[in-house]
Amino acid sequence: MKKYNYPIIQTLLDTDAYKLHMQQAVFFCYKNVHVVAELICRGPNVLGNYSNILLDQINMMESLSLTHEEYLYMNSFPFFKKEYLHWLKNFRYNITQVKVNNYNGQLHIRITGLWKEVILWEVPILSLISEIFHKNHNPEITPKIAINYLNLKLKKFFYSTKGLDLSRLKIIDFGTRRRFSYDVQYSIIKRLKETFPFLIGSSNYHISRILKLSPVGTQAHEWFQAHQQISSNLRYSQSLALKIWLCQYNNYLSIALTDCITMDSFLRDFDLFLSKSYQGIRHDSGDPIQWAEKALKHYKRLGIDPSTKTLLFSDNLNFKKIITLYKKFQSKINVMFGIGTQLTCDIPNVKPLNIVIKLVKCNGKPVAKISDSPGKKFCLDKKFMESLFQTFNLPFNGSK
Repeated sequence: MKKYNYPIIQTLLDTDAYKLHMQQAVFFCYKNVHVVAELICRGPNVLGNYSNILLDQINMMESLSLTHEEYLYMNSFPFFKKEYLHWLKNFRYNITQVKVNNYNGQLHIRITGLWKEVILWEVPILSLISEIFHKNHNPEITPKIAINYLNLKLKKFFYSTKGLDLSRLKIIDFGTRRRFSYDVQYSIIKRLKETFPFLIGSSNYHISRILKLSPVGTQAHEWFQAHQQISSNLRYSQSLALKIWLCQYNNYLSIALTDCITMDSFLRDFDLFLSKSYQGIRHDSGDPIQWAEKALKHYKRLGIDPSTKTLLFSDNLNFKKIITLYKKFQSKINVMFGIGTQLTCDIPNVKPLNIVIKLVKCNGKPVAKISDSPGKKFCLDKKFMESLFQTFNLPFNGSK
């Protein structure tokens, strides 16, 4: 088994943009909120044997801090506030918040603490698990091999889109969490920047800084999950989450995630004020064509010109799916595409891990994610899940 005598994660900014965006909102709005998050394997959990290597890497993260150059970089964005950045400069990972165990070959991770601190653990831990696993199973894979395969995909992409107007195509790297490795992700994004005019940014702040790309990201499911217990009324938790985000960011970062409770329930809460205020919405589960058609119908029903809004697709995309969706919707509404695993871990004979870390409690009480794909539904408390379904008038089948 491959051992490491160096840290894989070498900067606080090697994370997804939405983590830092959410962290700032939590810092100002919910300083004392306490959460619990857990690792979820959507496929076979065969990761337990890597627990000691993972723990070593997590322990190395304790010394990470924002450098002066990184601080100046973050300060260049108008939506980051100085009070938050000053706090972030002094932030250190608290390794006592993370419990890692190997139960009969299965990896179990539980993270507990203040939300403003716990929020930064998810992405680096997932990327560590992915890199440790893949480098042990596929030690022969190098960035050069990944680039060679990328070149083949790009050649096929350009051939298949001959004659198609791609002037409105916008693609973003969303591949940090399940990348094969940091070196592979960096090499792939660097090559795309050099040869692929449709790449407009990356969700990774560190890679964006180094490669001079735009960092892209808004909020994740945990923002809506936590509000299920922060809100005094569960029925209005989704609306509260959307409104608090607007108060924090005004005209910035205004793409809303739609599927924490389902797209239909989201649209019921996404009233005229919110629909006008947000630049657009993000797809992360369910049929993307049905989702987009619902969004178009929603905007038109409210008298909003869809051409002024954006749909960001980000669920299990590859180049073929992107072109299909682009052809269907680019003339009706602005479209963007966040491609993750199928970009940074799409290598022959490599099977990406299907792992996530989700909130399971907020302030000692259960939270849930329902989503528009049954396989992504999760909650540790069946009674709370049932209550959530009832509150939002959704059919409940009793499964986890």
